[in-house]
Amino acid sequence: QVQLVESGGGLVQAGGSLRLSCAASRSIFIINRMGWYRQAPGKQRELVAIILSGGSSNVADSVKGRYTISRDNAKNTVFLQMNSLKPEDTAIYYCNAYLGHRDYWGQGTQVTVSS
Repeated sequence: QVQLVESGGGLVQAGGSLRLSCAASRSIFIINRMGWYRQAPGKQRELVAIILSGGSSNVADSVKGRYTISRDNAKNTVFLQMNSLKPEDTAIYYCNAYLGHRDYWGQGTQVTVSS
């Protein structure tokens, strides 16, 4: 099992930046895949970015060039650096871990981008 706690969300103007953090309750070195998802009001949850245990990563086309996912195994933390934010990036952002054939989720952190 693993517990995930997100932080770093908030209100920012369009064009601004935020960095989200996801702190895990155990070593993330063994977690096959970690990622960030988001859910806007009235919409389905969508994948934003993933990073594998070997370090390779990928981001959704909608955020490519603006978002970067990274991990610090020593701190058991995954980050999502979000630059050039747009109003359409407004959503609750969730951290996800895939471990032992099961998905684990954090409670989410709200990101609001004003125009």
